[in-house]
Amino acid sequence: MGWRRPLQRTDVTKARTIYLNEPHRNSFCKNSISTAKYSLWSFLPRYLYLQFSKAANAFFLFITILQQIPDVSPTGKYTTLLPLLIILVISGIKEIVEDYVSLLLLNAPNPTALGVNVGDIVKATDGQFLPADVVLISSSQPQATCYVATSNLDGETNLKIRQALLETAEIQTEKQLSSLSGKIECEGPNCHFNNFIGTLYLNGKSPVSIGPDQVLLRGTQLKNTDWIFGIVVYTGFETKFMQNAVQSPLKRSRVEKVTNVQILVLFLMLLVMALVSCVGAAFWNGTYGENTWYIGKKGKRQSVPFWKPFELSSDCVAWLSCSLQDEDMHYERNDVYAMARTSSLNEELGQVKYLFSDKTGTLTCNIMTFKKCTIAGIIYGDRPCPITESSEFSDPKLLENFEEDHPTKEYIKEFLFLLSVCHTVVPERDGNNISYQASSPDEAALVKGAKKLGFVFTARTPYSVTIEAMGEEFTFQILNVLEFSSNRKRMSVIVRTPTGQLRLYCKGADSVIYERLSEDSLFVKETLTHLESFAREGLRTLCIAYIDLTELEYQQWLAMYEEVCTVVQDRAQSLEHCYDTIEKKFLLLGATAIEDRLQARVPETIANLLKANIRIWLLTGDKEETAVNIAYSCKLLSGHMLHIQLNANSLEATQQMIDQNCQDLGALLGKENDLALIIDGKTLKHALHFEVKKSFLNLALSCRAVLCCRLSPLQKAEIVDLVKSHVRAITLAIGDGANDVGMIQTAHVGVGISGNEGMQATNNSDYAIAQFSHLEKLLLVHGAWSYFRVTKCVLYCFYKNVVLYIIELWFAFVNGFSGQILFERWCISLYNVIFTSLPTITLGIFEQCCSQESLLRYPQLYTISQTGDIFNIKVLWIQCINAFVHSFILFWLPTKMLKHGNSFIVSNICQRACYSVSMMFFFLQFSHLAIWGSILIWLVFFTVYSFFWPTIPISPEMTGQASMVLACPYFWLGFFLVPIVCLIQNVIWKSNTCSRTLLEVVREMESSRGQELDCSGEFEFLLPACSLYALCALTASLCFALAGGYAFSQVEHAVISQEELVRSYDTTKSKTRRTFSTAFSESIFE
Repeated sequence: MGWRRPLQRTDVTKARTIYLNEPHRNSFCKNSISTAKYSLWSFLPRYLYLQFSKAANAFFLFITILQQIPDVSPTGKYTTLLPLLIILVISGIKEIVEDYVSLLLLNAPNPTALGVNVGDIVKATDGQFLPADVVLISSSQPQATCYVATSNLDGETNLKIRQALLETAEIQTEKQLSSLSGKIECEGPNCHFNNFIGTLYLNGKSPVSIGPDQVLLRGTQLKNTDWIFGIVVYTGFETKFMQNAVQSPLKRSRVEKVTNVQILVLFLMLLVMALVSCVGAAFWNGTYGENTWYIGKKGKRQSVPFWKPFELSSDCVAWLSCSLQDEDMHYERNDVYAMARTSSLNEELGQVKYLFSDKTGTLTCNIMTFKKCTIAGIIYGDRPCPITESSEFSDPKLLENFEEDHPTKEYIKEFLFLLSVCHTVVPERDGNNISYQASSPDEAALVKGAKKLGFVFTARTPYSVTIEAMGEEFTFQILNVLEFSSNRKRMSVIVRTPTGQLRLYCKGADSVIYERLSEDSLFVKETLTHLESFAREGLRTLCIAYIDLTELEYQQWLAMYEEVCTVVQDRAQSLEHCYDTIEKKFLLLGATAIEDRLQARVPETIANLLKANIRIWLLTGDKEETAVNIAYSCKLLSGHMLHIQLNANSLEATQQMIDQNCQDLGALLGKENDLALIIDGKTLKHALHFEVKKSFLNLALSCRAVLCCRLSPLQKAEIVDLVKSHVRAITLAIGDGANDVGMIQTAHVGVGISGNEGMQATNNSDYAIAQFSHLEKLLLVHGAWSYFRVTKCVLYCFYKNVVLYIIELWFAFVNGFSGQILFERWCISLYNVIFTSLPTITLGIFEQCCSQESLLRYPQLYTISQTGDIFNIKVLWIQCINAFVHSFILFWLPTKMLKHGNSFIVSNICQRACYSVSMMFFFLQFSHLAIWGSILIWLVFFTVYSFFWPTIPISPEMTGQASMVLACPYFWLGFFLVPIVCLIQNVIWKSNTCSRTLLEVVREMESSRGQELDCSGEFEFLLPACSLYALCALTASLCFALAGGYAFSQVEHAVISQEELVRSYDTTKSKTRRTFSTAFSESIFE
């Protein structure tokens, strides 16, 4: 992985010893972290490297050095040095301001974390982010557990459970903590989130092993836990999160790269021009040299045309345009505006081809909402209602059927009881308010939904739950919890109802529930139809079922269960088999539909981005089922789209699967097809192997959508780099969490969302927005505008410089190649910096290819900038040829007109005409201000400058020119005639263009205010079609079925089982912190 440059990589094999309460013996790195682009010491060398890596600046530095040599340059020593210094100073100020703002944003959230050192004992409270990697000592929760949100690291929405060791669980007071004595021996810092090997040595006690279940990582957030104490083991760049970080790269736009190469080519042409001048001088001196008594030997020199800097205007334009605030991209809820954190990549926003997006917090709000359900074959929540961000289940029909003795009343009652009982949620009462703690956001949404419908989960004890419903209190005895796992795809509880009936409640995926239904189960077809309807809407579905048990059945199963619990080998598999023996012959009650609420306008935004020929890849650390459901919800996947699923456990199996799919695609390989590729992190590890990654990339590029699940932050960055390195296209990565920083920094353009997962993504991004929907305008409008503005500025700068300095070459044929310059030296130096800067600035700020309404209405317009048709090598050289022709007219026409006139007038007419033509070349709304303003600036400067000498000893040759030139009729004749002659060829060229582009059609429509354009015809962007016959030939890995709907974010294989967890709570008692030993003994022996 040579592309990846870690911020600071520590030797993984070097173990460390951490002494408790002995800070003088712990010498490790500090906890301060800076991902800023520059530091106080690195600014100057890194900034100069960045600036002089631009070919233009390097060339001007070379010219400046040459000009310091006597008799080499005819324009003086400082005419290039001064503009170059102005450029470097202004660009340096811009870089400092941008980086300083980034530094403030980075350090603002948690400045107190800087003082944390390895070996310190720290306390974190509910809602706080962990400042470093710590080993858990004790917590406020029963059994010394705590909940942490790891979405910053892996993108998963469910909370993780961590548990302190028995030996430290009782250490809670300040006196106990300060008297703690011993050491921790553990592995050195590394990038593996799920691994940790260490040993705790407490004085007077036996050593105890420490694993990942006792470690809380930097960037995770403490949830549903009042407080925890922990020992810091890694800080700063040695934390696992920072070990996964990459160094912020120096990004350059494609336009800049093309410009750099062409400037080098033009430099070679300048050398050719210098050679021509030298040959011409030698020929002229040999022919007429004896008669040129007025040119001494010392004064003989050959003219070398020197270009002057043109980067100043474009840098200022980019910087000023970045500071503009767009009210359409203002998120009023948090009062957050879109922000450009760099001004050097604006044009890249107009060329994005591949979009890599995170899921949690980027596409979704990370909020689960109970939206719909089906009970006894009747669907509820399907009635149209106003769509708001807070819309939840709302259908009075359900309660009406329940209260009015509808035939389905008992089904509704049992359905709601099941939602209130079958879960691992813990209630917390604060006065009359009840809040729910849950490791699974899905479970919390179902319990809250049942509460809204009148079935309120009020209390939990180790062996019972209490429900308030219908004005009564119902207590269900919890006998067993049959845990959820990704293999089982279901969770069950065995309860004794208030009436004494033994009953098994189960909720799970339709695929596992339906195959276990009894033949007597009703509403099977109706419920399946409703499930398909929910799946099409992208909702997360769970089937709800139950079965009544006899005492004999339960006792027989319980004996088997107790025996399996003592098995040493393959206990998890044995338990699953045991669960399976009793989870059968279910009676179906219905199904629930949960919405992982999308951010506003996400489906519409993705639809428009797809129309703009932007391919979207979804990269998430979450489960495959969740990612697929979200992809359906946001319309990235459609019901008719075929799926290619890659799931393999070895390199050989992965390679065989990829090769088989590539072979099945045949001629369609490499073309965009209506396919979706789905791959998990385990398989991707093998797919990115150097022997396989090329085939994997070809397969992925053949699909319209790609979903990568269960990815680590490093894998996200590797995928982005794979496309960036092998495909000639601009990539953009967008995310909101710390786990997205790697891919944001790796992509050509990184966009951070100011979300609920902190500011890490925003602080490491190039552009920051508040909502995913803002990406539509950022790309389709501001991206397209910026591309047109920057490329036109570059073309304009090339044009005006070529015009001016080719004129110097023409003048060499007249002055005998003596090195005499046509224009006064300081007029040449100020040509780019002042006299022609106003057109560049107005063009760069106000130019619009068309209105934002048209760009949003017709996303196909984005392909014009995306393909780079308006700026490439061909266009640039056509512009240079055009400038060559104009320079010929600008020199020889005034020369012939005024060959009997004053030579000063000739030079000024040429210069003024050059200004006028160059400024009129790109006409826009503010061109009048640019043209006439520049002319006025020149006339004022020219008039004042001609009176400088002898008061100010500068340019004596300019003395009195204003009175001569402005009074000369030839000047005014040439002022109007020469630009008209130059522009005639441009007008003729445009008038002879036969075919119209989509942009021209839209512009005509805007100017005529006519009917809307129908893009379904010749201008529609058509995706390559693939034949049905070829698609049917794909292997069995292609899945045509609708999304299974199932997604259940429950923690599995945790340090403590779900049954042990729920049995450790008793919410009927006062909220006091019980000791670990008491809770543990209650859960085991009560």
